[in-house]
Amino acid sequence: MKLFIITSRVPWPLDKGDKLRIYHQIRYLSKSYDIELVALSSKKNNDKAKTELEKYCKKVHFFHISAYMNGVGVLKAFFSNMPMQIGYFYNRRINSQIQVLINESNPDFVFGQLIRVAEYMRQIEMPKVLDLQDALSKGLQRRALKSKGIMKYVLNFEYKRVLAYEKNELDDFHALSIITQTDKDLLPSRIQNKTKIVPNGVDLNFFREQDIEKKYDIVFTGNMSYAPNVMAAIFLINEIMPLVWKERKQATVLLAGSSPHSEVQALSNERVSVSGWLDDIRVAYAESRIFVAPMQIGIGLQNKLLEAMAMNMPCVTTKLANNALNAENGNQILVSDDNNAKQFANHILRLMEDKKLVESIKHNGYTFVKNNYDWKSAVDKLEKLF
Repeated sequence: MKLFIITSRVPWPLDKGDKLRIYHQIRYLSKSYDIELVALSSKKNNDKAKTELEKYCKKVHFFHISAYMNGVGVLKAFFSNMPMQIGYFYNRRINSQIQVLINESNPDFVFGQLIRVAEYMRQIEMPKVLDLQDALSKGLQRRALKSKGIMKYVLNFEYKRVLAYEKNELDDFHALSIITQTDKDLLPSRIQNKTKIVPNGVDLNFFREQDIEKKYDIVFTGNMSYAPNVMAAIFLINEIMPLVWKERKQATVLLAGSSPHSEVQALSNERVSVSGWLDDIRVAYAESRIFVAPMQIGIGLQNKLLEAMAMNMPCVTTKLANNALNAENGNQILVSDDNNAKQFANHILRLMEDKKLVESIKHNGYTFVKNNYDWKSAVDKLEKLF
């Protein structure tokens, strides 16, 4: 059977959550389907990505969208009722080319990731599924509540546009998918019935414990230009760690991940390292003793927690992040209130001092991930939608 997939980003390298999700979905779906992939790209040269993706796809097409095209798209969206991020990724010329490819391929199903590509799929009459991934409107609303000035206005404006789009513009899709029940419950009630849970997974053969010398006491990973990660990094270093340093003056922190925002770079000091892009993110986990995810805003499942638990690390996070993960507090993970720096710091200090607790959380966390977050079973659920 033929499957035509449309993504808003080239799903390689795996430096963002949406790329990670679709890459592993493609990997497993390729065992049952002949896949033709269309990916939008901000870069002209994607040779390495094409080589990797052609392992699983019969055909791979990249469409370059320049910064000028992004700007024009956002401007057009601003003066219409369209969310600006849909405008950012939409181009009429590219849409015409995609429709030609679909007509030539004549697939059995069309699958798209994120509402960013929804406009490329609207006129397709064959069965189609859109992966929302998370409750985007709610995420924008949460970011707006934490923002100030012009950014607060922009985020509120986009929140209302996205909410309206989620409510009114997804009727032509046969099914929608989302990662967690928590996010499904945050969607407009009108589309909840057609939205199915398709969880993420973790590659346990890739993310596994490594025997490497420890250099850092604490690590936090992620795309360090992404607003929820930037806010979490600032919260960690400016509010949580001073409480830890009162008891453990030499405790060290690694902030690891691509494209660190200037505010993240400014956190670097003799006890805080900001790595930037790493060729192998497993090194950041393996060189550290405790993984933290002090998320205060955001939506969806934190893949970083799955990876850390798979690598047999004790993890500390907030209720916001664990609501999606659904690990057992005190047994498989340690959880604090979202804005409670003291509680978060106390969890870190307990793990620094109690070896039995560390071993218990590590073992139980690994078992939890192994039993609940498997890519094959997750993709089996996606296939049922097709």
